[in-house]
Amino acid sequence: MGGIAYEDLTPGSTFDLGKVVVDRAEMLEFNERFDPQPFHLDEEAGRNSVLGGLCASGWFTASLWMRAYVDNVLAGSTSQGSPGGNELSWPAPVFPGDVLHFGMEITGRRRSRSKPDLGLVEITGTADREGERVLRFSFLGMFGTREQG
Repeated sequence: MGGIAYEDLTPGSTFDLGKVVVDRAEMLEFNERFDPQPFHLDEEAGRNSVLGGLCASGWFTASLWMRAYVDNVLAGSTSQGSPGGNELSWPAPVFPGDVLHFGMEITGRRRSRSKPDLGLVEITGTADREGERVLRFSFLGMFGTREQG
């Protein structure tokens, strides 16, 4: 396998995953289908909520991050999926037209004991809007190794 492998993902490494402008129509379509709470669907309900306006579902924001991760890291990599994570937060709402900057940091890694050609990589993903954090989560990624255990 070519591309990014376990050996390339060293603790302390950071990756710029690019930016995206939150598209209102795309956001509303996602919200309607997957998270149809009033403040995600209606301008007035959003203004009257603690969020202050019509805003994206956190799951939509996470999905935008995931697309950037696939495009910038996973495509062509040795990725073997993920067994899950242990943290997810949306510290600030995301609104149509926001420009989100995506990043990730490698916070740890280890070789699998049962599968020596597989590494488990601890990753923290983030999204920021003008320096304000709007998404943070941590998970494990499984990546194939170039060298056998």
